[in-house]
Amino acid sequence: MSTHTPATTLRDVIGLDGRPPRLSESALIMIDFQNTYRTGVMELDGAEKALAAAARLLERARSLGTPVVHVVNDGGEGSPYDITAHIGSLSDEVAPADGEPVVVKQVPNAFHATGLEETLRELGFGAGGGKDLVLAGFMTHMCVAFTAQGAFNLGYRPTVVAEATATRALAAPDGSVLPAGALQDAALTTVTDLFGLVVPTAEALPA
Repeated sequence: MSTHTPATTLRDVIGLDGRPPRLSESALIMIDFQNTYRTGVMELDGAEKALAAAARLLERARSLGTPVVHVVNDGGEGSPYDITAHIGSLSDEVAPADGEPVVVKQVPNAFHATGLEETLRELGFGAGGGKDLVLAGFMTHMCVAFTAQGAFNLGYRPTVVAEATATRALAAPDGSVLPAGALQDAALTTVTDLFGLVVPTAEALPA
């Protein structure tokens, strides 16, 4: 008889730590909080609410002295991710402060072919340093999930703040429409099966 239950995750099976990290002992990765996700063809369901939550998370992190790294996706001139135009710029509410590094990427995994890992090492995270990363950003099913996977593969311990993420409805392979809420839940559940932890709010992270 199978002993599997729906609550059994790969993390449970291999005995990974399930305790949320302290925000003060982590690095905060702010992923693709670009204006393109607030309007037009790439507008996300709940983008404004998620952005407000991200701003609170960012403020708390800064107050604790947590290192912050911003990530921005560069899709090239004329695209919805044109970082030289307003549409592709990081939103003012979570704009980088002086001294906070910005990493430019071109694929969903923010570690792929970028300077993110080197930047984190310079901040004391990675080889021989801290392992805890807190992730927030857009889109949950794409750049947040794949960056969490990339972090896990490199030996980091990523934690996603759910309220500071958002996604959009998508067409399913059978031609139906998968609502944004269902895709959000599925993406976060995928992360929690192996790649990292998910906490509901910034306040769920101990200082």
